[in-house]
Amino acid sequence: MTHKVQAAIPFFDLHAQHEALRQDLIAAFERTLDSNRYILGEEVDRFERELEKALGLSHIIGVSSGSDALYLALLALNIGPGDEVITSPFTFFATAGAILRTGATPVFVDIDPDTFNVDPQCVRKALTPRTRAVIAVHLFGQPCDLPALRALCDDHGCALVEDAAQAIGATWQGRPVGSMGELSAFSLFPAKNLGAFGDAGFVATEDAALAERVRMLRVHGSRQRYQHELLGGNYRLDALQAALLRVKLPLLPALTAARREHAARYNALFAEACLPPE
Repeated sequence: MTHKVQAAIPFFDLHAQHEALRQDLIAAFERTLDSNRYILGEEVDRFERELEKALGLSHIIGVSSGSDALYLALLALNIGPGDEVITSPFTFFATAGAILRTGATPVFVDIDPDTFNVDPQCVRKALTPRTRAVIAVHLFGQPCDLPALRALCDDHGCALVEDAAQAIGATWQGRPVGSMGELSAFSLFPAKNLGAFGDAGFVATEDAALAERVRMLRVHGSRQRYQHELLGGNYRLDALQAALLRVKLPLLPALTAARREHAARYNALFAEACLPPE
């Protein structure tokens, strides 16, 4: 009798990734410890500027998670009760959850079977006078048809929000994901291409006024301490997370390339396993 040996393959091996960076990560931790500045501050400012340069985006605002990034994007657009937001049902819960947190109504439309992203023609049919935004989910790192969705939103007078939680560094026809919507939301969950050491995320926008609004919303609607102009919340990125992420940021292209190589290897092996017998 032939026995097959099965080995458990981890979905993601953070230990191997972090072990190679151990000394640099420890140095970043000690730098933050010595600064005694743990909420926003220089580490977050530098991370945001370095990330803007790396991704080719104009304004990046570090926040507490990708889920909160989506929520803040909708809050910055004043979306709330009575509004509709069109999006994909084939996504992580946070996409619809962010809409519901504002009091607005999620409207789900079908996806393209080839890309698993929202079908622009289905979005067109779902637009109503109550539609305030469309959330385009770039699933599995593959961008939506951004020009088509941008044109639909412009014609209808509603906002385009990009859920780029799975698509950091992706591009569409040479333009970076996150640059064609009014706002976009990214996740820095530990298993992402650029992963934090806990929850973290960021909002990106090409609009300086919207960027300022998100910066206020992440600190209880405040620009100056104890002066609150908006009803926001505590959605700040910790300085320690920013310092550790700064160590990993220069490796983002290499980490992304490695994932592509692994995916290609799986595709080749699956294709080989599915070949018909001779």
